[in-house]
Amino acid sequence: MDPNNRRRSLSSQDNGQHSGVKRDREDPGGDFSHKTFRLSHDFHGGISASDPMPCSPPQTLSTRRQLYERDFPLYQRPVEIGCFSLDMKRRFFNDARQLRYYVEPEHHPNFSLRDGYRDRYVKRDDGVKERIDHILRWILANRSKLRPSETAAASSPPRVLGVEFVTWRGHLTKLLTTPYETREGWLLAVTRLHGTLYVSEVETEAARQERQTRTARHQEMMYWGYKFEQYTCAATAGGRPDQGGVVNTNEAFCTVVRTQLASHRLLFSGEVDCRDPHPSAPPAPFCYLELKTSAEICTPKQRSNFHRYKLLKWWAQSFLPGVPRIIAGFRDDDGVVVSVETYETSKISQLIKNEYNCWKPTVCMNFCSEFLSFVKTVVREDNPRVVYLFSWEPHREVSYSIHRDTDHCFLPDWYVKEITSPQ
Repeated sequence: MDPNNRRRSLSSQDNGQHSGVKRDREDPGGDFSHKTFRLSHDFHGGISASDPMPCSPPQTLSTRRQLYERDFPLYQRPVEIGCFSLDMKRRFFNDARQLRYYVEPEHHPNFSLRDGYRDRYVKRDDGVKERIDHILRWILANRSKLRPSETAAASSPPRVLGVEFVTWRGHLTKLLTTPYETREGWLLAVTRLHGTLYVSEVETEAARQERQTRTARHQEMMYWGYKFEQYTCAATAGGRPDQGGVVNTNEAFCTVVRTQLASHRLLFSGEVDCRDPHPSAPPAPFCYLELKTSAEICTPKQRSNFHRYKLLKWWAQSFLPGVPRIIAGFRDDDGVVVSVETYETSKISQLIKNEYNCWKPTVCMNFCSEFLSFVKTVVREDNPRVVYLFSWEPHREVSYSIHRDTDHCFLPDWYVKEITSPQ
């Protein structure tokens, strides 16, 4: 889970209320093989990556699903190029000290997710907006891993990093799910520095109001996902979970991966819950596991909603960094885990194949690719004091506004100064 965007079980009816379209039988869902990539030229308000640069950029980008029902785009196998840790005081460390190891629970775990909420819980202040500062610290500590190609270094302006986009995994997850989202909009700030586009989320007014008016029940249920992690993770391989310890949500371990979606070279970071402890486990990021909680499924309608809405977000979040498995603890209304199930990310698209009018992985990935092309076309000025704010609300098109020397500027001076100086 990304530090800026932890998602947890929030209600006994937390399977969502969205809409979908009929699923394409060709959706691969979890296949990282290189596939033929094609971009459409006919979507409303946008351009394709292969079109010549227009005199003036398009003003909007359509989110209509039908426009993105085409071949699955190329998505290169993600490569972990580093990691970092955040300690109990949210301090950055360029190492894996916060990495934890999965401990498989018993068949009938009977975990109480409410345990410790009143007296053993240190909650991170979610009113403090960290933006992408932790990723920037990692970049400065690891510039040798991000050398640009000779062509990029010779471009105008010269690119100092060997990637085109830098962001959190959670921001990309929101893009993947946008064509099927009907409740929550988003704001993404983008600025260009030395040829690289940095993307950072801005809290919407609706999200701010929701955060400030959460009920006591809602706030407690946000704790439950963290408590499930405590029940199933150990600090060392072969160790045992500290089930009675303090849950401190400041702590985090994050992977940093590099990949390519269509023509877009990406660097992003995402929080990792734990890894497979077995010595024969594959190398990172393919040894990592995602831990989730969800309301137990008691009716066919609840199962259908789970497939349609919750699995969409779980798939998008795990597919991007190449996390192969999701461990889900299903709990009752009192917060007691009654069963634990494992979902293979690559097989989630098969689970939903019998759902009528369901989501499609190819639509998710093609929209994300087109949004990145749209950003490249729009964001022209290479200046950290100029921010392009991309805005979207359900049932609307993506639009943007340009802001100069405002509170939306998010690249700190310490980063701009150091990344600009010779290494």
